[in-house]
Amino acid sequence: MNILVLNCGSSSVKYQLIDVDKKVFLAKGGVDRIGMSGAVLTNTRADGDEIKISGDILDHTIAIEYILAVLLSKNHGVITSKSEIHAVGHRVVHGAETFTGTVLITDEVIKGIRDNFEIAPLHNPHNLRGINACQTHLPNIPQAGVFDTAFHHAIPPFAYIYGIPYSLYSQYKIRRYGFHGTSHAYVANRAAELLRKDLTKLKVITCHLGNGCSIAAIDKGVSVDTSMGFTPLEGLLMGTRSGDVDPSVILYVMAKEGLNYSEANTLLNKHSGLQGISGVSSDMREIVTEMNEGNKRAKLAFDVFTYRIKKYIGSYVAALGGLDALVFTGGIGENSPDVRRAVCENLDYLGIDVDKTSNSSKEKEKVISGDKARASVFVIPTNEELMIAMETKGVVEGLKKK
Repeated sequence: MNILVLNCGSSSVKYQLIDVDKKVFLAKGGVDRIGMSGAVLTNTRADGDEIKISGDILDHTIAIEYILAVLLSKNHGVITSKSEIHAVGHRVVHGAETFTGTVLITDEVIKGIRDNFEIAPLHNPHNLRGINACQTHLPNIPQAGVFDTAFHHAIPPFAYIYGIPYSLYSQYKIRRYGFHGTSHAYVANRAAELLRKDLTKLKVITCHLGNGCSIAAIDKGVSVDTSMGFTPLEGLLMGTRSGDVDPSVILYVMAKEGLNYSEANTLLNKHSGLQGISGVSSDMREIVTEMNEGNKRAKLAFDVFTYRIKKYIGSYVAALGGLDALVFTGGIGENSPDVRRAVCENLDYLGIDVDKTSNSSKEKEKVISGDKARASVFVIPTNEELMIAMETKGVVEGLKKK
């Protein structure tokens, strides 16, 4: 079964065409600068063939048209007919309490996604544009919505309720939702496979560390807590996001600097985190380089980043009542041995220990547990697109059975 996986942003579309039965991609790429000058599509086939196409890509409907044209191209394509795309899986960021699993796209689902625009204004509207574009270009092909929040839907109330008047939850559904769900689900399942154990019998902590960062506590295959909250701003220090901060700080800065809501939102989401502390970069590679050259603010940013991860791991071991596996994934989690070393240092009392040689090796997927480890420590490249494809396949096969 070939499934087209789409991740639509405000001015971009990332895509993969995946043979989900073989668990391999046939082609992947993205369209950038939608609605702007210099819009470009980049496509890579599994055999390494690459092509870049520039054009007037004014909206998501035209972007999807370009993507389909490349996939069908005689010289660079991988299919000969649209009918060879058997389903489309869309990444949808926020499902709120409306969607607790992957769903077939219907008019009712579209209404539900639109109803959640208010709590996810930076993501859901663009995700819906991709759905609408596919309804135009692939009208007879089933589509599924796979929600970042869905994996965390079973978090208990005592973990998702904030210490504010309960009426605000009742009226506005203000609560912890969590994100990166497809990534946490994928690497947790992969860790169980590597351990050759049933995930439903394991206690796992997954660390998705990239420009956006989150940690999940997974008990018997179920997410029971996660660091991101009502929005992806809460939790760990991130590339440009502040993570956890005293709410009074926000009010104080708004008053001192005369910031309105939009300006404060930009400050916390775009100018904080590693970038804000270091003054150097939001890229961990550049932070480490500067730190090793003696830049004290870069060192401070690195220390704050790794310390917060360490704190969350400790709290989640307590929440789980033990630990069988710790997983690092995401751009930083997969590629920064310095971060992994600093995070796991002095955690042997929790059963966490990292082998220096394994941690520094060039292998993409690996076990990095040290001699003192009681819990297995993994580096596992995430594959959210494959997870979305597998979820979509399940929905489509369920439709066929009906």
